[in-house]
Amino acid sequence: MKRTIITAVALLCAATATAQPGPDDGGKHVLFIGNSYTSVNNLPEMVQKIAQSAGEKLDYDVNAPGGCTFEQHCMNQSVTLIRQGSWDAVVLQEQSQMPSFPDAQVANEVFPYAKQLVDSIYANNPCAEPMFYMTWGRKNGDPANAPFFPPLGSYEGMDSLLDLRYTQMAAANDAALCPVGRVWHRLRDTHPEIDLYQQDDSHPTTAGTYAAALSFYSILFRSDPTTTTFSPGLAPNVEVAIKEAVSDVVYLQLEDLLRPQPKLAVDWIDTARHMGESFDVIATNADSLRADWGDGSDTALAASGLISLSHTYADTGDHTITVVASRHCMESFCTWTFHATAKPADTEGIDNVKQPRIGVDGRRISCQPSFGPLTLYDAAGRLVDRGACSCTAPAAGIYLLTTGRGQTVRLALP
Repeated sequence: MKRTIITAVALLCAATATAQPGPDDGGKHVLFIGNSYTSVNNLPEMVQKIAQSAGEKLDYDVNAPGGCTFEQHCMNQSVTLIRQGSWDAVVLQEQSQMPSFPDAQVANEVFPYAKQLVDSIYANNPCAEPMFYMTWGRKNGDPANAPFFPPLGSYEGMDSLLDLRYTQMAAANDAALCPVGRVWHRLRDTHPEIDLYQQDDSHPTTAGTYAAALSFYSILFRSDPTTTTFSPGLAPNVEVAIKEAVSDVVYLQLEDLLRPQPKLAVDWIDTARHMGESFDVIATNADSLRADWGDGSDTALAASGLISLSHTYADTGDHTITVVASRHCMESFCTWTFHATAKPADTEGIDNVKQPRIGVDGRRISCQPSFGPLTLYDAAGRLVDRGACSCTAPAAGIYLLTTGRGQTVRLALP
């Protein structure tokens, strides 16, 4: 389909509204890149006020000229802002119609520029979180373009295409996804009395921007939106309904919306050990792996498939081993203590071969039956789970695992 057939209503990319990032004071420093869906009702400022009401700090900058596309952002002030670095997150919003166009057009006019922006973010901000701002279908679809692409003839058709393409962009570019369009869909279904659209059936009302701002607060701070106290001046029942929708669609789905966290699966090789430790590792969603052997030496390598690691110690005694899987400054690690002894591993009374053989696969921890039962505690010492040979952590975090033989292993689970 020719580019001239499906058209977007775009305005000249021009002015930039800014609120300069503050000092490194523990708050979030976020760059918003978009157009009028970002600038109307000053979405970034509303996110900031919501965060403040919850005791959080957010400083931001924004480049959101009306109608601006990803392609145009690759050539305007957004490039300069990205290169400034020091962003914790960079939000990317495409022109409101573009991602809903036919596959070939999106492949040529949207996806390459989304990739270009994300590549630039990572090149200049290695620890930043690129985040796609999934927008919503227009109230009655896109009737001007529907004759050329029938799915655009209704809200449902346009909205489903936007959902699909933003999901694809986040997955293909190792980025997070803020599903504002899904929140709007939930509200349209459950609370049709809430008017999310201005009279143009496209841009957000205060209620629509509030739904978007709560979504960004929830995903940026990994926090429950129902605990915030900022009010944009809507009726209390409307604000409660929007908070509940954001909680269901965003907060309770964070694991699926954020970039995949690195994960470690460690399996100890059951061989006689006295001065040497050996184990196999599979690191997923990671690009690097490092083993700190606890004696001043370490091994660093690319995370690729099954990796067998071994190390021989020069000195006897206890050595704390830490294996870390990393990607984009995100880490998952596993730590345990290895006791090196020069005595033969099969000598009577030597307990060196009786170290806990613990396997970690995501949040499930397993161990040889002879070391059971297993007891899992959280970082505060509260009991989490017990099992004869395995137990499971309910969420990511730091845990202490105690075996039936009294050994304790510290684990960081993604």
